[in-house]
Amino acid sequence: MTDQPAGVPESAREVLRRVFGYEAFRGQQQAVVEHVAGGHDALVLMPTGAGKSLCYQIPSLVRAGTGVVVSPLIALMQDQVAALRESGVRAEFLNSTLSLTESRRIEQALSAGDIDLLYVAPERLLTDRCLALLASMRIALFAIDEAHCVSQWGHDFRPEYLGLSVLHERFPEVPRVALTATADALTRTEIRERLALHDAREFVSSFDRPNIRYAIVPRDEPRRQLLGLLREQPADACGIVYCGTRKRVDDTAAWLNAQGFDALAYHAGMQATQRAENQARFLREDAVVMVATLAFGMGIDKPDVRFVAHLDMPKSVEAYYQETGRAGRDGLPSVAWMAYGLQDVVNNRRLIDESPAQDEYKRMSRAKLDAMVALAEADDCRRVHLLRYFGEAATPCGNCDNCLTPPQRWDATEPARKLLSCIYRIRQAGSAFGAHHVIGVLRGEKDERIVQRGHDQLSTFGIGADLDTRTWHALLRQLVARGWVDVAHDRFGVLELTDAARPVLRGEQTVLLSRAVQQAAVASGRKPRSAASARSTAGSAAAALGLDDAARSRFERLRAWRGEAARAQSVPPYVIFHDAHLADIARVNPLDVDALRGVPGVGATKLQRYGQAVIGALQSL
Repeated sequence: MTDQPAGVPESAREVLRRVFGYEAFRGQQQAVVEHVAGGHDALVLMPTGAGKSLCYQIPSLVRAGTGVVVSPLIALMQDQVAALRESGVRAEFLNSTLSLTESRRIEQALSAGDIDLLYVAPERLLTDRCLALLASMRIALFAIDEAHCVSQWGHDFRPEYLGLSVLHERFPEVPRVALTATADALTRTEIRERLALHDAREFVSSFDRPNIRYAIVPRDEPRRQLLGLLREQPADACGIVYCGTRKRVDDTAAWLNAQGFDALAYHAGMQATQRAENQARFLREDAVVMVATLAFGMGIDKPDVRFVAHLDMPKSVEAYYQETGRAGRDGLPSVAWMAYGLQDVVNNRRLIDESPAQDEYKRMSRAKLDAMVALAEADDCRRVHLLRYFGEAATPCGNCDNCLTPPQRWDATEPARKLLSCIYRIRQAGSAFGAHHVIGVLRGEKDERIVQRGHDQLSTFGIGADLDTRTWHALLRQLVARGWVDVAHDRFGVLELTDAARPVLRGEQTVLLSRAVQQAAVASGRKPRSAASARSTAGSAAAALGLDDAARSRFERLRAWRGEAARAQSVPPYVIFHDAHLADIARVNPLDVDALRGVPGVGATKLQRYGQAVIGALQSL
């Protein structure tokens, strides 16, 4: 740090205040910082937006030497380095985007001790050249970010992370801290083993993200459902729409653009330059919708993502939590929305069964998928289910779809028996079929395939005519989720009964299921609006921050100034100040630079660099 007095070590709290502009730590931050700054290893599990970065950035600035941060994504390290430089920290990164000249300049600065924090990709760190460079310098600590990537059981395994055990072998005296927002008990154990963190102290914060409203809806015209969600978002809102395939990404992005949204595509099949350009726009601009496969997102530091939507169900609760956690990093109200259908179960099971993985891995993957299906089919508080998965007890949140609009429960015993009986009778007739055919038989439809196979002569033909097709599909989806019906993906999705279905068939078990209440805007908590209406302006960032009219005008002026400053420096606006920081400034309404001191997020360097410009922006109103 350029303005630290020589020979006088600062305390962690002093660094927090002077560099980052905060008066106090949050949650377990202080305990982690003091533990790591004292030279000890740590495993830190902290939800996105809770301030994991400070848990290694501050110890790096307190301890002698350079903090080395292992980061898996170029976009993440570039953003974090830019943000640290704005705060006066001497930060650099080593990755493939640098020229040979730039790389050598950074290496020389490292050898001279002129860098506080170095971000490096795992594959770069493991090269002989980089390891030799590290051996020649004084290292404050190693921080392994996104540590769940080391787990072969996890949802985002990266083989290059397996080599990071070399840090313990070559630098046994240097403290190491592994950090992640997502890890169940099995993944935590594997992180410890593979990174040789056997004696590391474990810090586990609550996984709860109370500002996120979770909503999962049965898939029914998913584009119409997605459009309803997006039209309820603030006019300036950015968001992510996840799709399971590249084709669906391209098609959805094109369709959203036709609907008047500024939508961009992102997937591994695109040219790298186009992906980078789209990502840069998403990070730097408002009102952009990124439609992406899972290739996009990990490590994205953008704090003001207002919604994350899934058009295809993730394979595990960990993946769902990680992806939805990209919403609302700034703590403001945000939405995690998913449209879910039976085909999600079929497709994900097929991917598991057809993978070349070992049987134990497949078994674990099926269990994780089953937990995800249970979350999707839950008829009580989503947050309670989500937190229970990570071993955390919770009470109903009052801020998810099931809490806000509880599903109606109904006695589905007889319809369930009819459906199971129909599947059984079709199998007795020497054939097996999928959902569409079985439901057609139930409803007594004279479909050509039904008549040709004589299924119109079955005793179950027409016994379900009293229910519509949509209700039967919803019922079937819930029976599959409960393990009473299996979908054989290897035979074109034919339905099969499991042993667990026998008590239901024999009338020995009552079946109580949920019937979702149709409410288009349950995710946002507002009343549905017409499909032709424009995106909401009442829910803008200023409104979400609870600003009065006068403060809102100041906030919008500050945002305009920040946008100009960000474009001039070619950095994302949030690197200069988060919306929450601008809101605090707008509330205080400082008359001079001195009055800016103590406003959260305004450290010494930012005060010196931007103080006069901020005051000028406020006085221009």
